[in-house]
Amino acid sequence: MSTADLEDRLAEWSQPGHPFDPVLLTAHDEAETFPAEACAALDGWGLPHYYVPVRHGGRQDRLDEFHALLRRIAARDMTVAVAHGKTFLGGVCVWMAGEDGPADRLARHVLAGEPVAWGLTEPDGGSDLLAGSLTATRHGSGWRLSGRKWPVNNASRGNLMCVLARTDPQGGPRGFTVFLVDKRATAAGTVRSLPKMPTHGIRGADISGVEFHEARVPAEALVGTLGGGIELVLKALQITRIACVSLSLGAGDHALGLLRHYLGEHRLHGRDPVDLPYVRVTAGRALARQFLAEAVAHTAARAAHQVPEELSVVSAVAKAFVPSLVQDQLRLIGDLLGARSILTGAEGYGGFAKLERDHQVVPLFDGSTWVNRSGLAGVLPLLRLGRRAAAAAAASPVHWLLEDYRPTPLDMRRLRLVTPRDSVLGELPVLAAEVTQQEGTSKAGAETAALARALLTAWERLDGDLADLRPVGGMPSTAMMRLAERYEWCFAGAAVLALYRARPRLHSGLWGQDGLWLRGCLTLVLEGMGHEPTGSVPVYNRLGSLLTSSQGVPVSVLDAPDADDPVRDGAVEVTLP
Repeated sequence: MSTADLEDRLAEWSQPGHPFDPVLLTAHDEAETFPAEACAALDGWGLPHYYVPVRHGGRQDRLDEFHALLRRIAARDMTVAVAHGKTFLGGVCVWMAGEDGPADRLARHVLAGEPVAWGLTEPDGGSDLLAGSLTATRHGSGWRLSGRKWPVNNASRGNLMCVLARTDPQGGPRGFTVFLVDKRATAAGTVRSLPKMPTHGIRGADISGVEFHEARVPAEALVGTLGGGIELVLKALQITRIACVSLSLGAGDHALGLLRHYLGEHRLHGRDPVDLPYVRVTAGRALARQFLAEAVAHTAARAAHQVPEELSVVSAVAKAFVPSLVQDQLRLIGDLLGARSILTGAEGYGGFAKLERDHQVVPLFDGSTWVNRSGLAGVLPLLRLGRRAAAAAAASPVHWLLEDYRPTPLDMRRLRLVTPRDSVLGELPVLAAEVTQQEGTSKAGAETAALARALLTAWERLDGDLADLRPVGGMPSTAMMRLAERYEWCFAGAAVLALYRARPRLHSGLWGQDGLWLRGCLTLVLEGMGHEPTGSVPVYNRLGSLLTSSQGVPVSVLDAPDADDPVRDGAVEVTLP
């Protein structure tokens, strides 16, 4: 099994009368019914094996490869990706706890195709985990659970659920524990499913809840350590947030496929749409957003293996940045599609309205954009103070972004709640200097070097603004949130420079000629930080032109796969119905 094999199967399943037939999936969406046929097809292919670590009998070995699988599914249908992929999120706490008993038991269920839910949120708590009121009290050698978890993906379909429960009446950071609950093993009447909630997007997903009434669970249901639930969940979120951004990449793939189709087959005012400057520039801006999102997401997935100690920062940046970037991309594409973007029955384009609705939930998963950005804002002082001292502590991201680099096995024991390091952004001065030196004297090379220098200047200004910050408690101020957002843009710029430096093949080809994709990304980064780099319109103009003139080339900065290398994770091309 490989990403290329899954893509082949998805193409087959998308034909009329098959599980991923857009007509069938649209019908499920309109009726708000679960896409059971598509999920069963993924079960048969073996996707559940990628939710289970290798040490427990599965195939979960590399986060970047899992990223590629989920991205391909999301490019076909976001609801299916969300509904099926939830099992990965639901199991992470158990794998992270490192206990052979619960982990081995859960692995058997997941490998058999059983969905797993993750019960974190409650009706009145929102994203505040410490506000959870579902309790677990001792009962003999086991526990009794009482309270509600809502809203939860797969809460009704899943018999298995990891639940965060209050085990100390006083609550607090050490007052919560995670339990793996098998609803089938509880007494009748002690566990009740709450009704499915109508949602704006992902209408077919099982977004519901569960209520416990003195439900007894055995001692072995406890995951990790008593009182260690908050820490366990926060570390698990560092992994799941990185996985979630693959959903955004898939949405971007789908939307760009629709735009490409539209620009290639329609005429406006007697002209090809791509002949109109506004259309070209807008399409180029949308394309640059996808390239930048790819670079950040791929860098984060590799960082999970190489520098897991830094994931509290990397995952927050990726989760706050990538879904927001893709949401903007969808807005630009919707603008170009016009009425086709809202007409669900428009042949070939009806899926865009569903896609746009579905993607709006991604920024909310596993901590909203605000939650992730505020978490980053809170540690900005530590990052500045600790950056120089730790600069040489980790290998350059260029090393672990090499195309043939084999990431070290994911070691969740190395995760930390707070880190003073950011190896990606810490490498920015070196990366900018290398690009400046190596781009030569051509016009395109000079433009790329100028953009790199401008990024470094923008980072130095941000660094100066961070100089007077001191760690404070409580909610971050608006000014701190703005600084965090600027930090995200700088991180994104460093990620594209590192990827460009690590992979010479990205210096050529359709998107790499004259450093085109790199210049598009750096231009976008500088604009995001409030600058107006010269030459932005020509760069977007050229990117937009190439989008239409290269129908057979995958839209990916990670390039198309070689004939003998079908597992390249960035080559996603959407086939329209």
